[in-house]
Amino acid sequence: MFKRVLLQVSVGIAFGAASLTAHAADITGAGASFPYPIYAKWAAKYHEETGNRINYQSIGSGGGQQQIIAKTVDFGASDDPMKGDKLDENNLFQFPAIVGGTVPVVNVDGIKPGELKLSGEIVADIFMAKVKKWNDPAIQSMNPDIKLPDASIIVVHRSDGSGTTFGWTNYLSKVSADWKEKVGEGKAVKWPTGQGGKGNEGVAAYVRQLKNSIGYVEYAYAKQNNLSWTQLKNLDGKFVQPTQEAFAAAAANADWTSAPGMGVVLTNEPGAESWPVTSASFILLHKKQDKPENGKEVLAFFDWAFKNGDKLAEELDYVPMPDSVTNKIAEAWKAEIKAADGSAVWK
Repeated sequence: MFKRVLLQVSVGIAFGAASLTAHAADITGAGASFPYPIYAKWAAKYHEETGNRINYQSIGSGGGQQQIIAKTVDFGASDDPMKGDKLDENNLFQFPAIVGGTVPVVNVDGIKPGELKLSGEIVADIFMAKVKKWNDPAIQSMNPDIKLPDASIIVVHRSDGSGTTFGWTNYLSKVSADWKEKVGEGKAVKWPTGQGGKGNEGVAAYVRQLKNSIGYVEYAYAKQNNLSWTQLKNLDGKFVQPTQEAFAAAAANADWTSAPGMGVVLTNEPGAESWPVTSASFILLHKKQDKPENGKEVLAFFDWAFKNGDKLAEELDYVPMPDSVTNKIAEAWKAEIKAADGSAVWK
């Protein structure tokens, strides 16, 4: 049912070479690299159908939040949902656009995609440099049928302010008391070990180049770069593979109205089939639009994506937002997003 296709990712690309009509819009956005593959896919198809261009730069969630606050872009994107007080302080509107999964990726000779099994506790110990060798008994006992090398583990993490890092460290804080106490969670943390790559793109590139390395990326980047992802042990004690179905299982019981701006965190959710590092990615825009036509076009793009982009999302193993949620989002657009004169931008 779900086709698997690869997408070549580049940073800061303008989707569509030229406008198809004299009045075609040119919209800018910036932020999370986690959803970049699907935003690129949506934007290319949207340009093909409407002539309007979406120029989205994959700069990390921290940069996306900073740029929308500074009003240097028409919309920001972040995998670390902005809290209610921060939304209010900056008069921002937030909504989830897509759900996906973050996966551990490794570069170890002979290890095939989906073959190695890890638990959250072991991953936390690796990223804290407590487990330093691939053939450490903690890893080997979980993988008795795999011959693991007596080689030092090279940790790769994000160097930029990252929503992917927020989800990753939030998960590790839930499964490891030691990690929670000594490192904690956030878009940027003080890493105990390893080297940093910028964006999901940078981490994927480092892991691909460095033998015996481990990192974390959104699933599409693992597939695009032919990286070996691992299984993870979930909250129910089951080893699961990262799949669209596993991401959907984690999101199945989400109460999107339980947090300001629908800012629900989906890590370590219960369920035998749930992938433990599942995340939503969020869009941010100003409630008061200085350029209402641009604001309207941002909403038109995501309205199109919600109505026409599910198949494209599924092809990249993302989970589309359900209609019940997107209908609530569209109603909120009408009520919350206003032009300077108070008129509704979306009708």
